[in-house]
Order: sequence, then C-alpha cells, then structure tokens
Amino acid sequence: MIPVTSKLTGEAFTLSELEQTLKPLGYQIGGNWDYDHGYFDYKIADEGGYQFLRVPFQAKQGSLDDYHVTVELGEPFLLSHKYQRGMDDHVHVGVGKASIDQFSEPVDPDASIPDKYVEIGRELVRELESHLLR
Repeated sequence: MIPVTSKLTGEAFTLSELEQTLKPLGYQIGGNWDYDHGYFDYKIADEGGYQFLRVPFQAKQGSLDDYHVTVELGEPFLLSHKYQRGMDDHVHVGVGKASIDQFSEPVDPDASIPDKYVEIGRELVRELESHLLR
C-alpha cells in the first residue's frame, strides 16, 4: 500500500455527488463497504495481480445506505493484490461455499506496486482533484 497525498483528504461531499462524478471516470464503489465507510476503486492494471487506486470515505451524517449521505474522503492510496493463477488447491469447503466463492486465495493481498503505476496513481489523484475541487 502506498499513500498518495491529496487536497481531497478531509473534504466532504454527498455520496450521490461522488458517484455521479466518479463513475463516468471509471471508479466503482468497492465491494467491501460497510454502513459507515467504503472505498471508490479505480483499476489501473491487471499485471500479475490487480493494481488499484483506492479512495476511502467515511459517513459523516447518516449511513451509506442513504444515497444522499454526506461522506468525508480519506487519503487515497495505491494497492496491489497479487493472485495465484489457476485453481486454488488449498480449498476445503462444501458445495454451498464453493458455489459462492470460486476464486483463488490471494498470494499476496498487499503486493509491491511497480513504479510506473505509482506515477499513474498520482496523475489519477490530480485528475480527481480537478473534477471535485472546483
């Protein structure tokens, strides 16, 4: 994980405003959100794993199931999730779990990030700042 300093850190927006601005730019709300916090993810690459720019947000008033909730952005960071190719040979689950979780276990959920993606991440943060801080 590599933090990316940004003028967006600590800024507040409605979740609906963020979604309307960020989704057309290629961001999506990560699947690991909770009722009080979540992440916007931008997939930079898929080179031996996934390289993401992740922008965390925290509910300030209300919960994330309210589309107009106010959220505060945290410090963006780069994340690389290295996965193993092929079948996961260490899975010991029943049919019910296997029908839901068909993917390999990560080799390294916090893998190193190639330098070329660090600069791309910084450029993406500058682009976000230009769209959100007008």
